[in-house]
Amino acid sequence: MLDRLTLDQLRALVASADEGSFSAAGRKLLRAQSAVSQSVQTLEDELEIELFDRSGKFPVLSDAGKALIDDARIILEGAEALRARAATFASDIEPELTLAVEQMFPNKYLMDSLRVLGELFPAVRVTIYAEALGSPEKRLEAGAAQLGIYPPYNVGRGEFESEFLAAIPIVPVVCAQHPLALVDGPISNAQLNQHLQLVLTDPEQRMQTVAPGAPLGARYWQFADQRTRLEYLLGGFGWCHVPLHFVEDYLESGRLKRIALQRLAGGHLSIGLHVVHRRNYRLGKVARWLIDDLRERLDVRPAIPMDELGTAIPVGMAPRGAAG
Repeated sequence: MLDRLTLDQLRALVASADEGSFSAAGRKLLRAQSAVSQSVQTLEDELEIELFDRSGKFPVLSDAGKALIDDARIILEGAEALRARAATFASDIEPELTLAVEQMFPNKYLMDSLRVLGELFPAVRVTIYAEALGSPEKRLEAGAAQLGIYPPYNVGRGEFESEFLAAIPIVPVVCAQHPLALVDGPISNAQLNQHLQLVLTDPEQRMQTVAPGAPLGARYWQFADQRTRLEYLLGGFGWCHVPLHFVEDYLESGRLKRIALQRLAGGHLSIGLHVVHRRNYRLGKVARWLIDDLRERLDVRPAIPMDELGTAIPVGMAPRGAAG
């Protein structure tokens, strides 16, 4: 019975219901009234039910019509979505984009970019994995993500290509009530070793020694999640290096305090975030637009002036043990 049902018939049904008459539906669809009326009649014959009560001056949806009108709308919307997704292939716009993003990335900028992306490319499906340290690369290895945004600790891997996105300031901080917050002047390693360090690590510990979180001494706790570690930091358990954007509000409110380390000579750590993908993955228009938009948004100064942060020391070039 449904084999001869057409989108044209469903459009006539929906337009007639919305406009209140077959003539008004014809004007909306740029068709003759008789053609619209015939389409509705054919649909009723196919479904073997009356969709409109025609006893009055204007046709009114019958009980069956009221029950089926939403189904007709869903079918029409699905057809439009199918048409739009098919058009992406013809225009070199990828139909979907899957991102694996390390939690170190400032989420505000990603949200701002994706909000605009959704307006420019409404047919593109986006999947986002917010990942702990080391996990974005695993997603790429497994083929579960097309793009990764993370610090590429394992540089030079032949199967991956990467391009620089932004440098993220990493600062040493403690809870305002922590004993290290009371130290006047730069803090030595000997002083740091008297206190617990909160270390960020990946579950397989492939990146611990090069990540901004490598332990300085024997006293440290390990965390696989930035946000969980932040809760313990706020709870006064210890000190750690943390991305500046994670703690700007807490520094401003006084809940956290930045500490100066002798090893950094008045500077701060800086880690580069890259966009990484497999060499055999060709960047489409949407991926290229997202990368360029993120880079433009990230080309801003943090709320804390850079002269107050001191010299940026890239992770991997800091004095041994400085990435704490």
